[in-house]
Amino acid sequence: MTGKADGRSAGPGGFSDQEKAAMKARAAELRQEAGQGRGGKRAERELQVLEKIGEMDDADRAVAGRIHAIVTATAPELEPKLWYGQPAYARKGKVVCFFRSGGVDKERYSTFGFTPEAALDDAGGLWATSFAVSGLGPEAEKAVARLVEQAVR
Repeated sequence: MTGKADGRSAGPGGFSDQEKAAMKARAAELRQEAGQGRGGKRAERELQVLEKIGEMDDADRAVAGRIHAIVTATAPELEPKLWYGQPAYARKGKVVCFFRSGGVDKERYSTFGFTPEAALDDAGGLWATSFAVSGLGPEAEKAVARLVEQAVR
């Protein structure tokens, strides 16, 4: 990524300095919330997801970070959690969607997918349950948001 529509330049991992600072601030908030009672478990799980994303290689970290931002903004009712050691988003404890790092899995590409908990089967007989992801442009980001919206209906 070289630039963003609002003029911020992206860093080598795909995030601008401003976005990186915001993610660090959010991680600090989550660490604090995790030490408190109510909401602490959710904060602790989200922190685990953000830490896992932070461990990924640059390309996967950029994609996983954007997917995390899109999912949490589009469907705040989904709870971030680790699933098979990778980022996932659950409703009432059941995973609805997930990100699989190609680097971690030693695969050629990463994937963003949905479990049967997602309400994607309204498409009429044939629908995708996972997508190969090597980068996210504006159209792909919109597609992810649309799929997440449909998944939580």
